[in-house]
Amino acid sequence: MRILILSLIFLLACSTSKNSSKKMSEQEMLEKNLSHEKTRMQFKLISSTFNDKKDVWASAQNQLGDFDEAKYIELKPFIYERSINEIQQFISERKLSYELLTKWYLYRIIKFESDPETSLHAIIAINPDAVLRARQCDYENNSNTSRIYGMPILLKDNIGANGMATTAGAIVLSNNFTRDARIVENLKANGAIILGKANLSEWAYFFCQGCPVGYSAVGGQTLNPYGRGEFESGGSSSASGAAVAANYAVAAIGTETAGSILSPSAQNSVVGLKPTVGIASRSGIVPISSTLDTPGPMTKNVSDNAILLAAIAGKDSQDSATDKAPELNNYTVDNLRTSISLFKFAVNKEYLDASPLYKNMVEHLRTNGATILEFTPEKAELDGFLDVLYYDMKKDLPKYLSIYSPRSVQVRSVQDVIDFNKENIESRAPYGQAIFEATTAYRMSPDSMNILKASLEENARNMYSEMLEVEQVDAILSINNYDAAYAAVAKYPALALPMGYTAEGEPQALTLIALPFHEQDLLNIAKTITDAFPKRVAPAGMND
Repeated sequence: MRILILSLIFLLACSTSKNSSKKMSEQEMLEKNLSHEKTRMQFKLISSTFNDKKDVWASAQNQLGDFDEAKYIELKPFIYERSINEIQQFISERKLSYELLTKWYLYRIIKFESDPETSLHAIIAINPDAVLRARQCDYENNSNTSRIYGMPILLKDNIGANGMATTAGAIVLSNNFTRDARIVENLKANGAIILGKANLSEWAYFFCQGCPVGYSAVGGQTLNPYGRGEFESGGSSSASGAAVAANYAVAAIGTETAGSILSPSAQNSVVGLKPTVGIASRSGIVPISSTLDTPGPMTKNVSDNAILLAAIAGKDSQDSATDKAPELNNYTVDNLRTSISLFKFAVNKEYLDASPLYKNMVEHLRTNGATILEFTPEKAELDGFLDVLYYDMKKDLPKYLSIYSPRSVQVRSVQDVIDFNKENIESRAPYGQAIFEATTAYRMSPDSMNILKASLEENARNMYSEMLEVEQVDAILSINNYDAAYAAVAKYPALALPMGYTAEGEPQALTLIALPFHEQDLLNIAKTITDAFPKRVAPAGMND
């Protein structure tokens, strides 16, 4: 059981191969990866056999009009690697418009994603009304005061959005046209433009066992822009991370149960926040676990992360978890003036030896005045963690399908999905569906499950309680998603920010963990650290 938990949750990239930005055909990559040292990188296929993406690129192309390469190059200095505040400033100075901004991203997506030698397989769908909405934003002249106004945002394709199917990467949901999820309603109310849907690990990586992260039957195999076929893309919000890193949108929304925002944020060198459950609604999102699931922002910088979090946060009568969240959701790090010397951090001694980047970052923080407490946490037992996911998925997925899915989606249970896939297993589930099969077989009474959930949460919190509650550190410092499962079970928010790159070129993240509903504190800390030690570098192979 413990081995299965580790394989499912700790999606850590340990490749020792050299990062390469050279173009490589998909057949060359498949042949090369047959001998990859990580079994999860030994791909069976890369492109989707179900969706050849021609309709996706046509949906983007049809909105471009006379936008061409010359215009793309002309506008690049105002968009590429720019923050939301910078882009808004360029628009206010009439160097850019919301329509041109949206067209620039659509053009860039086609430019890289339609070429098999550069594609990251990051995009599942394009919103056919994206440019129309951008024109409306220009016409309205930013009457909405939200900074997310007019900004093109990608959604992980388990998040409902009107006009596009919500597939969770599964062929069986290819006609799952639903209404907007609540967080999408919030985004639109704040003036954001939904640009399209990002690929993901199918069913949010709660489907096949030991399979590659970032693979879905609808979207194909998500690749890492820092090394296509070299490094894992992280899961399950794989393409949300890859697309943001590749500058396919201003930002993206991912979802996490235990590591699914932190892992791809780390692997793709972006800022990813896994909020406390209840900060943002889960209504209209294909679930794994109503106990642990949460959406969260994935961005190129901390300021954008705060802006996006503020846009999606809020109460929802359809999601009782939001009742526990504080009313204030105006997250911001604008005009933040603080010093690293004001912070107190807990540092895991074992990680100092595990990662030179982590050790160097800790020393930078210490040298700049931060109080550093080194500790060796006693790892909480996670036996029973998968039981929670089995139990929740078995009841939560049918509930979602009954509320949101149209009649054209004929499956209404996990078993129905399994039976559908068995009709053509090589195409629909080439890596099997072992986790779904285990889910259908799972049995536990509600009372016993409530006891188990409470016990797991208490055990996980005890792992950090001395540091967070007694020593009152501002954050636990971790790496990538090393502590993602513990933080998830403890109901603690966590934020991953770029920490640098290994000798092989693989990104690595410093991950901050804090007490529930301390998102603003995490953002303040992350902004202070990234201002002092900026580490993110755009992927070299995608600078055209």
